[in-house]
Amino acid sequence: MLQLDGKVAIITGGTSGIGAKTAELFVTEGARVVIAGRREERGRALVEEFGRAARFMRTDVTEEEDIRRLAEYAVEEFGRIDCLVNNAGSIPTGATVLKLDLEGFDEAIRVHVRSALAGIKHVGPVMVRQNTGCIINMGSIVGLQAGIGSIAYSTAKAAVLHMTKCAAIELGEYGVRVNSISPGPVVTGIFAKTTGQDSDAADLAASKVRDAFREILPQVQPLSRAGTAEDVAQAALFFASDESSFVTGHDLVVDGGTMAGRPAAVMRSHREVYAKVLS
Repeated sequence: MLQLDGKVAIITGGTSGIGAKTAELFVTEGARVVIAGRREERGRALVEEFGRAARFMRTDVTEEEDIRRLAEYAVEEFGRIDCLVNNAGSIPTGATVLKLDLEGFDEAIRVHVRSALAGIKHVGPVMVRQNTGCIINMGSIVGLQAGIGSIAYSTAKAAVLHMTKCAAIELGEYGVRVNSISPGPVVTGIFAKTTGQDSDAADLAASKVRDAFREILPQVQPLSRAGTAEDVAQAALFFASDESSFVTGHDLVVDGGTMAGRPAAVMRSHREVYAKVLS
């Protein structure tokens, strides 16, 4: 039996990367999916690819009215909403705290925190009426540990993780679960966007991101391979399915072990330095 047979999901930021892969997996597992994003041509192409189980609605997640209409559209098309994946994100700014443009900080909060909260606000009542539902917020390991990402992006993701727990407590009595996923480095176009490339070009540059990861990851990640959008989509599938029916307020880290500790090879090299100095 398909894991999401008969379920209806909304996925924001669904036209590329983790969002598109999650939409594809959800459709494969029997869900009907509303893909939300700003790239209309790409969204329509995905609907054509996925078939009758998919819809697209152009959505700017920083506009609450767009989120409200998105929730209404999903109910009009499919009659219910079983899962909301708050996945939309923006390009992380690399500005340090001393050089931070506060308007850029406000934008990070609008895109990552305010939009997810708006999604919960407008989809939540549908789930409450159903007495069932699952909300998945996309966090990041930068929200768990300082020094990995910029201060604006890291602060926004930390807020998402705490907001997830707060919402889980409020909505639990209505049978609605709220969880988050914190990916580590994942091969998507978002890293290329930080170099100024447009969205379409950045998507095509994902293979170059993988090449960069080959040099960087051995220093920070115990598992040797790069993470993929599929890895994160599988975590979302678990939360969206009935397999996680007793899980709420939880953050699932998908990071190849980065948060667990430094790779063994790195620690061996450190011990060799100690031994050389002490001898």
